Amino acid sequence: MAFWSGTVASKVPRKILFMFTLSLSVTYLFYSLMSCYNSLQFPLQDNFAYQARSAGTEETTLVRDQLYSTSAGFAEAQFGRRSTAVSIVDREEGGDHAWTGTQRASATESTALRAATEGDLQVNCTSDYGEKKLPQAIIIGVKKGGTRALLEALRVHPDVRAVGNEPHFFDRNYEKGLDWYRDLMPSTLEGQITMEKTPSYFVTNQAPKRIHTMARDIKLIIVVRNPVTRAISDYTQTLSKKPEIPTFEVLAFKNRTLGLIDASWSALRIGIYALHLESWMQYFPLSQMHFVSGERLIVDPAGEMAKVQDFLGLKRIVTDKHFYFNKTKGFPCLKKPEDSSTPRCLGKSKGRTHPKIEPDVIRRLHKFYKPFNMMFYQMTGQNFEWEQQEESISRGSLV
Repeated sequence: MAFWSGTVASKVPRKILFMFTLSLSVTYLFYSLMSCYNSLQFPLQDNFAYQARSAGTEETTLVRDQLYSTSAGFAEAQFGRRSTAVSIVDREEGGDHAWTGTQRASATESTALRAATEGDLQVNCTSDYGEKKLPQAIIIGVKKGGTRALLEALRVHPDVRAVGNEPHFFDRNYEKGLDWYRDLMPSTLEGQITMEKTPSYFVTNQAPKRIHTMARDIKLIIVVRNPVTRAISDYTQTLSKKPEIPTFEVLAFKNRTLGLIDASWSALRIGIYALHLESWMQYFPLSQMHFVSGERLIVDPAGEMAKVQDFLGLKRIVTDKHFYFNKTKGFPCLKKPEDSSTPRCLGKSKGRTHPKIEPDVIRRLHKFYKPFNMMFYQMTGQNFEWEQQEESISRGSLV
């Protein structure tokens, strides 16, 4: 009996501990698998439409309608953003059109779906699946031109992964190094493009050389807009934050009587596109640059997106079916997913009515910008027809 008691006292606790540990492991594995399974339901059911065609007649195609390519978890870790009902707002001074979106599909979900189309479903529930890379393309400008609208439309494409917020690496944070910059990027899979947008790069003298040092073959996207409209939009944004600033007319002139324009005012200087482009052309050929018309991005977003996707070497997945025109705001919005009640349009900070600017000021500004515009047209080989918009700008428009 003494022997039996000693044996029980020494061995039973170890067995209990072993069984308890084993049960915990099995439970954890079960819930992990369930979590992984659930994570695959959203894209499989809501974000993709399959058109399966019989062998020998037509190929099987995959229509990707509403895939968001940015991991909400990564955004939350980097920028403190919540993973559901994410609202992308104009946090940065150089930010453009803010869009409100629903939860983005993770890289893991994208991976599983890619595998499914190849007939070999491989599930990996790792939150950081993929590899963080330096961007292969950057939207470098311009402020108040439509860069946010373009970026959010591009993020619908399953082969584009982009940072939501503006990193400002090449103008404000360059001393932090490329490792810091790379760590901001979302994880990407093979065949996906890493992107970011910071509109202030276009007017930063050091940016062209710094970006060239990082990647000589990088693709650059510049969204431009009538410089007069852009300047008024820029002023309107500042006015909403600082109501005490002088009027547009006061800031625009060095001497109103003599009609001397103050080109040192940033709102006006940004619009001298030819001046800034000259700095970029010292490091990059035009073949690595693509210019998007901010005006056409509003009236024909699908047409502009087709050109951008071609430039980036992407399939034309983002088309007119992804957009609808919001009459209240006066610009196109991305169609929301069927399972979401959250509108995916420009945020509340957008769509502000421009203050009324004296017609004489508008005419003087058009006259000031005209030679620079002509030079910009020649440099890019594109006519943006801004001179034809003088009358409509004089009547006032939306930001």
